[in-house]
Amino acid sequence: EQWVVPHLSTLCVTNGTPTAPPLTYKRSDKHVGFLVSPLIGRLMFELPEEMGLIAVAVRQTQGKGRGGNVWLSPKGCALSTLHISIPLHSNLGQRIPFIQHLASLAVVEAVRSIPGYEDIELRVKWPNDIYYSDLMKIGGVLVNSTLIETTFHILIGFGFNVNNSNPTICINDLIAKFNRDEGTELEPLSADCLIARTVTVLERLIEVFQEKGPNGVLPQYYKYWVHSGQRVRLRGEDGPVAWIVGVDDCGYLQVHQEGQGVESVHPDGNSFDMLRNLIVPKH
Repeated sequence: EQWVVPHLSTLCVTNGTPTAPPLTYKRSDKHVGFLVSPLIGRLMFELPEEMGLIAVAVRQTQGKGRGGNVWLSPKGCALSTLHISIPLHSNLGQRIPFIQHLASLAVVEAVRSIPGYEDIELRVKWPNDIYYSDLMKIGGVLVNSTLIETTFHILIGFGFNVNNSNPTICINDLIAKFNRDEGTELEPLSADCLIARTVTVLERLIEVFQEKGPNGVLPQYYKYWVHSGQRVRLRGEDGPVAWIVGVDDCGYLQVHQEGQGVESVHPDGNSFDMLRNLIVPKH
């Protein structure tokens, strides 16, 4: 099965081998393991700047999350690593942490921008997670960047549950639940389709950001995020109470602590525990 990704010129790597002409990718039914990342790492510096690079897998053998966490990748997930180039002296190049927010938003919009699927309860959680409502994690994004001269080379890894009910819940479960609750007959979605849609939406979001900066995308981000007005504790269960107010111009979470004003929380040094409403330093 083959899906066309409009506008984005992309070379695909499946099972460790470059395949497919520009503007398409092909799905590999074989496992993609630890060889893919080094291969992408070599290829991404040799491609023309206008050409992207994407690796797509049905399963991962060594999926990773933030801070070295293990990401389980059973069959039924949408699994991909995308390479893009961002000029240093651009709106996004000056705010690289925003890329993980754009990628997370792209996953959600890939589903919720389909006619009839607008009310599927898929949301973004700061800084890089995709959630079912505010209840359960359904996917995530991991971004690595390398600056060479005046160009950022970005690897965006994303994985989200599409047709696998375990280990948590998947997008097609949400669609089935919506059909039962609303009496609709929405069709289940495929991982291939959603990867293609995610890449296309991400390209559009990057273009808007480059033109308008954070204000061009934040209204849509806030529409789908889970944190508006959320009360949290900082640094631990006995820490000070604060309220989430938004995201600053660098992509950091803004919290308001009574008597202390608004401060920004860096995503790489902190973890957001949704179950306990805690923002705590990572160790």
